[in-house]
Amino acid sequence: MEPANADSSSLWRFAQCFGDKGDVEDITEADIISTVEFDHTGDYLATGDKGGRVVLFERNEQKRGCEYKFYTEFQSHEPEFDYLKSLEIEEKINRIKWCKRQNAAHFLLSTNDKTIKLWKVFDKQIKVVAENNHSDGYAGGGNGPSQPPLRLPRMTTHDSITAAVPRKVYANAHAYHINSISVNSDGETYISADDLRVNLWNLNISDQSFNIVDIKPVNMEELTEVITAAEFHPIHCNLFMYSSSKGTIKLADMRDSALCDQHSKQFEEEEDPTQKSFFSEIISSISDVKFSQDGRYILSRDYLTLKIWDINMENKPVKTINIHDHLRQKLCDLYENDCIFDKFECTFSGDGSQVLTGSYHNYFRIYDVNGDNDVVLQADKSAFKAKKIGGARGKAPGKKEGMQTEGIDFAKKILHASWHPKENTIAIAATNNLFLYSTLS
Repeated sequence: MEPANADSSSLWRFAQCFGDKGDVEDITEADIISTVEFDHTGDYLATGDKGGRVVLFERNEQKRGCEYKFYTEFQSHEPEFDYLKSLEIEEKINRIKWCKRQNAAHFLLSTNDKTIKLWKVFDKQIKVVAENNHSDGYAGGGNGPSQPPLRLPRMTTHDSITAAVPRKVYANAHAYHINSISVNSDGETYISADDLRVNLWNLNISDQSFNIVDIKPVNMEELTEVITAAEFHPIHCNLFMYSSSKGTIKLADMRDSALCDQHSKQFEEEEDPTQKSFFSEIISSISDVKFSQDGRYILSRDYLTLKIWDINMENKPVKTINIHDHLRQKLCDLYENDCIFDKFECTFSGDGSQVLTGSYHNYFRIYDVNGDNDVVLQADKSAFKAKKIGGARGKAPGKKEGMQTEGIDFAKKILHASWHPKENTIAIAATNNLFLYSTLS
């Protein structure tokens, strides 16, 4: 893990913004972005929204630096109704994961609360009949000298469109809401996790999955924790981890047994008894976990902190970064307005030297893993106003705008983000807008 450039704070620039740039009051609920994900090359970027749509962007190779352009859009999920349980199933896309590319087509998994779909996205040639006997205007009948020779219809390429088709639909395997999907490094299998179970799937088999973690108690009144996120190890196809609302991360090995309820490692930090309060359990719940690309480190996010764990050291994190220290005094208000239950995502940079997570008032923060450098950026309308004047750079660690407690807009929050696997380019979902920031000039 190489240390990042110590002066990186001044290098981050606003690059692009997609989406309606109108006022927040006019936002349609269906347009709110609910997940964002780069593919393995970084040349493609996917977003999912609350309206069940998936929008793909591709790198614009004609432009220098970092620029993406619209590639295609399709309706992934529709609202449904479960008549047996009298429950509405939202169309909102919870997660998108790209499969490693094997050929000219792209394959990606998208999921709402109940159903996972494997989509094939490819460029399709539309062909039309270019010529035939009828088009020459000759009357039928007769075989005199004026009759032209018989010509067979010929097809020519008329146009090229990008098509998206659902190759597989993996349904009816989750009784609770799906919170994560993760494709295995073997390229053949993936896991899906809901509140109480983790299932293992083969990408080619949609009607059968294996339950590999089940924390559901016999008596639901004894329920004390739920699974909040799960992810496969990026290199070892037998290892995966899942996090819980109790603040623990469990690493499991599928070679040990068919049901991985007995974890091989548990990462947990002892709580300081002096800090214990009514909110301790809520704020210790882990909202997201990610492996570094080399699989050596784990990044976890709870409400107030970001923690970096060494996979070989279970008793405490190697680094704890306080994100929301300024909100510690406001937990009561945040409980009242339900913000304390917000689930912020986190991510490593491609080289593992930096970490990223979001905050309120459309602020997000980038930290050095090995240093103390801390960049605060805001994904806001001010970004493209500043771009016109030639600004929109990262704010240095000394200037903690938006990190004070007064005047924070809790309706504006950066929950979802993704980091380009090979360069310092990040995609940030801010309500209904997609912001791109980059250190590339």
